[in-house]
Amino acid sequence: MDNELDQAWSLINNADLLFGATDVEIALDRLASQITDAMAETFPVALCVMGGAVVFAGKLLPKLGFPLEFDYLHATRYRNGTQGGEIQWSVLPRNSLQGRVVLLMDDILDEGFTLAAAKTRLLELGAAEVKIAVLADKEIGRPKPIAADFVGLYLPDRYVFGMGMDAYGLWRNLPGIYAMK
Repeated sequence: MDNELDQAWSLINNADLLFGATDVEIALDRLASQITDAMAETFPVALCVMGGAVVFAGKLLPKLGFPLEFDYLHATRYRNGTQGGEIQWSVLPRNSLQGRVVLLMDDILDEGFTLAAAKTRLLELGAAEVKIAVLADKEIGRPKPIAADFVGLYLPDRYVFGMGMDAYGLWRNLPGIYAMK
């Protein structure tokens, strides 16, 4: 246990801070304003992509000044690693999405495969429209299969963690965003 704890501290102590807690809060306020302007009249179903988006959704939802329903889905390609693999669906939304507008919230738009697959699946489940909000969009230097409708921050092409994003399953709880060296 001590070795794992030492590794966790080493990870954060050797990382670069990209955006501090204040920068994140400013981005969340801006995102909330944009989403409210675009979606206040739609009575959307807000879906959190578990587990990374839980911190982002938990901070964003109280800033949205309109009625919505909340649910989640669980799809992952990483499983506590740093390389994406095949998409694994653990949980789909419980309530019907038939004819509904969906606000799909995720922590990061990296390569875009998970979000593209999630949007396709939600439309197959009957959603009339799917809008995507991400805390961060990683600038990877190549085309992605999907774009977010609402983006909080743009990140360099580095492995990042904090604000729901993890490094080897660690540090989702950080209030800022860090990059591994």
